[in-house]
Amino acid sequence: MSFIASSLDSRGVATLTLSRPERRNALDQTMVSELIEALRRIDEDAQTRLLVLAGAGAAFCAGGDIDWMKRVAAETLAANERDAILLAELMRGLDTLRKPTIARIHGAAYGGGVGLVACCDIAIAADTASFCLSEVKIGLTPSVIGPYVQRAIGVRQARRYFLTAEVISAAHARELGLVHEISSAEELDARVARTVDALLAGAPGAQAEAKASSALFAERPIDDALIRETAKRIAARRASAEGEEGLAAFLEKRAPRWRRDRNGEDVS
Repeated sequence: MSFIASSLDSRGVATLTLSRPERRNALDQTMVSELIEALRRIDEDAQTRLLVLAGAGAAFCAGGDIDWMKRVAAETLAANERDAILLAELMRGLDTLRKPTIARIHGAAYGGGVGLVACCDIAIAADTASFCLSEVKIGLTPSVIGPYVQRAIGVRQARRYFLTAEVISAAHARELGLVHEISSAEELDARVARTVDALLAGAPGAQAEAKASSALFAERPIDDALIRETAKRIAARRASAEGEEGLAAFLEKRAPRWRRDRNGEDVS
């Protein structure tokens, strides 16, 4: 039985829904493997423009499944490492997906659920959502998800919440930078839909390049080499088919060809 519900609408908006509500969408090996495969398909599908990641039931994702962790803990160290690498592969796959990603968060996002949020480009949460890096309470650490969470909220805040495992409200998660926006639970889908519309206005290739550039900027100092690299990248974008189409559309006062309305029709 699949623990991931997948859909793709006529505009190219993919939705992956964690669908294990009886376990609060807690991650186990099967669920992690299914997510990895689903992300690969989305990344390779030219018809998919962006991804919305959501959870079914009362929670977004309660972290790692306790029964799964107990079972793995009883195995060899090598088996434990292989299992951890699988989760790391999921986080990296989501983080480096070439398409824009939105986390739609309601209820609890704990442990690995916080990692999923931190790996998405945009995070929008209900004001009733809660977050917790709860690993130390059961003798673990947020190791695999740690780099992504620390990047999102900064070293100083990460050190606190890695150690205390305090529950973080939606409002405070926004202050920390873990989520971008919060809304009432009733308005959450509408807020996500507005962000989807904004993303669909952008050129797909340019968005993929923007994501890659953001990762590059985070890793390198602003020196002569980076300056030259950024100049090469914008020059290539200007000469690209999307760049030419975008400029032509602007001068001709029309929508570019990549624009689509909510029914999947070209906007002219």
